Amino acid sequence: MKHLIALFLLVLPTPRASAADLFQPPTVSTFSIVAIDPANGDLGVAVASRYFSAGSIVPWATAGVGAVATQANVNAGYGPQGIDLLRQGLTAQQVLAKLLADDTFPGKDGRQVAIVDAHGNIATYTGPKAPDWAGDRQGKTWSVQGNILVGPQVLENMGKAFEATQGELAERLYAALKAGDDAGGDSRGRQSAAMLVVRKQGGRNINNDRYLFLNVDDNPQPFQELRRLLDLNLSYLHETAANRLLEKENLKESLAEARKAAQYAPARSSPHLTLGILEYLNGNKEAALKELREARKGNPDFQKNLESLLRDRAELVRLREDRDFLQALSGGQ
Repeated sequence: MKHLIALFLLVLPTPRASAADLFQPPTVSTFSIVAIDPANGDLGVAVASRYFSAGSIVPWATAGVGAVATQANVNAGYGPQGIDLLRQGLTAQQVLAKLLADDTFPGKDGRQVAIVDAHGNIATYTGPKAPDWAGDRQGKTWSVQGNILVGPQVLENMGKAFEATQGELAERLYAALKAGDDAGGDSRGRQSAAMLVVRKQGGRNINNDRYLFLNVDDNPQPFQELRRLLDLNLSYLHETAANRLLEKENLKESLAEARKAAQYAPARSSPHLTLGILEYLNGNKEAALKELREARKGNPDFQKNLESLLRDRAELVRLREDRDFLQALSGGQ
């Protein structure tokens, strides 16, 4: 009996833990960036955390409307509500004020949210009870924010990296996020990372404004995996752009897009096939042979894919009739 009583006492919760404490949702402790590219209107959010699937909660964005990051003692409703208010024409500052005024859930003083609207206005809130270290920093086109960080250097490095990085918004978001991690990031470690970038009709397939939406839900090396997914996604996007430009007979710009696609995913066969054809159409047969031979490596369907393109694409009639070139290709290694 004494042994049973002792076992019972061992499994009782300590007097300090109330039922409310036991059922408190975990804090979405993280660091993130929201930003706009004023040159083309791209809007985006990137986030990383020692929290499972931060990408399913933190980032929200709609092309031509705005982007929101909601975290810390998170009210996930800030995301869709914030986007709806931005769509109604409210500025980022007005949206933030309304979100906070309408928030009747407990723990509002521990929340963190950042908003950028389609006009480049930025508004942020870091509650006084957001878990330490917590804070935010802003630039002309971006805001970085985080909580349970190793210190302010995380955000400072993120801002510097975003400003110093060249290229499209997705690359700058990744650079900022990686710089935050290199500076110490989430003081508890790593688990998830995500990125959302929106652009009017910029996504793959038809009628899609999601230029990219990448989620690394649970990975001991989330940044390495996010980079891999980003490279793959950008390769697909540039290859799609190359094909669309080819249909419009814009050979020069199509070639530039094809080169980017191959650079982002050099192990994939398809972008090398596209690039080889475009090098040929732009008059560089030597480069075309090199790329088509690269496309053939490890792809048992290469010849079938090439023949299908030559048969079905009217703009490839010149290549289809170039027997010397096709013979050189079939004979080369």
